[in-house]
Amino acid sequence: MTTLTPTRTTTPRRGPAGGSTFTGTGRLLRFGLRRDRVRIAVWAGSVAALVGYMAAAIPAAYPDAAALETRAAIMREPSGAFMTGPGYGLDDYTLGVMIANELLGMIAVAVALMSLLLVVRHTRADEETGRSDLVRAGAVGRDAPLAAALGLLVIANLAVAAVLLAALVANDLAPLDSLAVAAGAAVVGLVFGSVAAVTAQLGAHARTASGMAGGLLGLAYVLRGVGDAAGPGGSALSWASPVGWAQQTRAFVDLRWWPLLLGVVVAVALVAVAFTLVGRRDVGAALLPARRGRATARRGLLHPTGLLLRTEGATIVWWAVGLAVFAGLTGSMAQGVVDGFEAQPELAQVFGGTDGGDVLRSTLAAFLAFFAMAVAVYGVVAVNHLNREEDEGRTGVVLAAAVSRAAWLGASLRVTLLGSATLLLVSGLALGAGAASAVGDGDLVGEFTLAALTYLPVVLCFVGLAALAHGLRAGTWWLWVLLVASIVVGIYGPLLDLPPAVLDAAPFSLVPLAPAEPVTVAPLALLTLVAAALVAAGAVALRRRDLAA
Repeated sequence: MTTLTPTRTTTPRRGPAGGSTFTGTGRLLRFGLRRDRVRIAVWAGSVAALVGYMAAAIPAAYPDAAALETRAAIMREPSGAFMTGPGYGLDDYTLGVMIANELLGMIAVAVALMSLLLVVRHTRADEETGRSDLVRAGAVGRDAPLAAALGLLVIANLAVAAVLLAALVANDLAPLDSLAVAAGAAVVGLVFGSVAAVTAQLGAHARTASGMAGGLLGLAYVLRGVGDAAGPGGSALSWASPVGWAQQTRAFVDLRWWPLLLGVVVAVALVAVAFTLVGRRDVGAALLPARRGRATARRGLLHPTGLLLRTEGATIVWWAVGLAVFAGLTGSMAQGVVDGFEAQPELAQVFGGTDGGDVLRSTLAAFLAFFAMAVAVYGVVAVNHLNREEDEGRTGVVLAAAVSRAAWLGASLRVTLLGSATLLLVSGLALGAGAASAVGDGDLVGEFTLAALTYLPVVLCFVGLAALAHGLRAGTWWLWVLLVASIVVGIYGPLLDLPPAVLDAAPFSLVPLAPAEPVTVAPLALLTLVAAALVAAGAVALRRRDLAA
C-alpha cells in the first residue's frame, strides 16, 4: 500500500523475534537469483556478443594502420570525444585502445541500466505490487529485502565482468588491461545500482525510482561527454562522472587503477544512505510525497488517447532529446566521416553506404537507418506497456467505463504512431542540422527531415507485431528476437558479408536510403498494409481473450 504523505518510522528498527533486521537475506537472495537468472545471463551474453562483434569487425573494417588512423582522426574531433571517450592512445590506435575509448563507455551505460533496473525491480517494484507485504509476513527482517537486492546487484555485476573479461582475453587482448575494462564496467554498475537503492526509498513508484536513477545516469554521461570534448584526456567535468572514472583507467595505454576506487567509495556511501533511509519510512511509503492530482480531470484526460498521451508524453520527450543529441553529434562528424570514406572507400560499403556518387548523403542515409531502428525499439516498448497496464489492473478500470477493448488498443497505437513519427522527424532534423553545420549545406536539413518519414511504415510493422503479441498474450520474447535480428542484419549485415538474399529480406533494407536513393512507393505501401493487417489481427485476438487482471 502507498500513501501520499511522507512518514516517519512507525515500527521499531529490529528484526523478527530472535533475529536481526537482516534475517532472511540469504533466502531472498536465492529467490532473487532464481527470478533473474535469465535476465542476468542475457545481459552478460549481450555484452560478450558486442565485444566479439567488435573484435571480428574492426580488423575487417580497418585492416591496416592507415585505416585505424582515419578512425582515430574522427575520434579527435570534439563530437567524437563526446560520443566515445577521452581519447587516450589515439596516436597508436589498436583494437584494445579502440575498445577502451569507444566501447567501454557504452558497455558501462548498459551495465548501469541493468543494475538500476535490477535494484528497483527487487525493492520499490515489489513494494508497489504488494509482493513485499507477502514476504514480510514471514520471518524477514526490515533490511533483508534491500540487502538481498544489493547482494544480487553484486553478483550480477561480477557475472557481467567475468564474461566481459573472458571475451576480451579470448580476443588476445592483454589480461590486466582487459581486467581493468571489465572492472570499470562493473564499478559503474555498482554505483548506479546503489543510486537506485536510494531513489527506491524516495519515490513512491518503480517508474519514479527508475526515472530518477536513469536521469542521473544520463547526466553522468553528458558530463563525461562535455568533459572529454574539451581535449585529449578530458577535463574536470570528466571526473564528475562515474562513467568517466572507468575510462580514466587508461586501459591498453598507461594503466592505472586508482580511478576505480572513486566508484567503490561512492557506492559504499550510497548503500549506507539507502539503509539509513529504509529505516525512516513505512513499507510501501516514500520519503518524497507523491504529487496530488487535480480534483477533476481535464477534458482531454477523459478520452483514452488523452490519458495515454499524458502518461507516455514524458517518455516521448526523453527519447526525442536523446535521439536529437546523438543524431546532431553524428551529423556534425559528417565531414570527417566522408573524408575517411573517401580515403578508405571500403569503409563506406561496410557501414551500408556507397563508395560512389554523393558519399555524404549516402553515408548519412545509412546512419539515418540506424536511428530508425532505435525508433522501432521505442514503438515496441510503448505498445508493450499495455501488458503492464493490464497486469496491474489499470486496463480493467478503464474498460469498466464506456471504452471498448478496440478503442483502448487503438488509443495506444495512435499515441505510439504520433510518438514514432515525432522521433523520426527529430532524428532526421538533428542529423541534417548537424551535417549542415559541418559542411555548410543547408539543404541537408529539409532533405533528411523528410527522408526520416520513409521509415515510418517499417516502424509501424513492428508496432503491429507488438499489438498482435498483446492481443494473443503470447509473450514478447519472439518479437524482440525478430527486432534484434533485423537490427543486427541491418547494421552488421554488410560487414558480416551475409548473402544478398538475407540483406534484401531484412525489414529495414526494404526502405530506400533517401535522400541518396529515389523513394519508391510500392515497398512502403506494402509495409503499411502489413502493419494494418497485424494491428487488425491484434485487435481481434484481444477481443477474444480474458484480461489477465
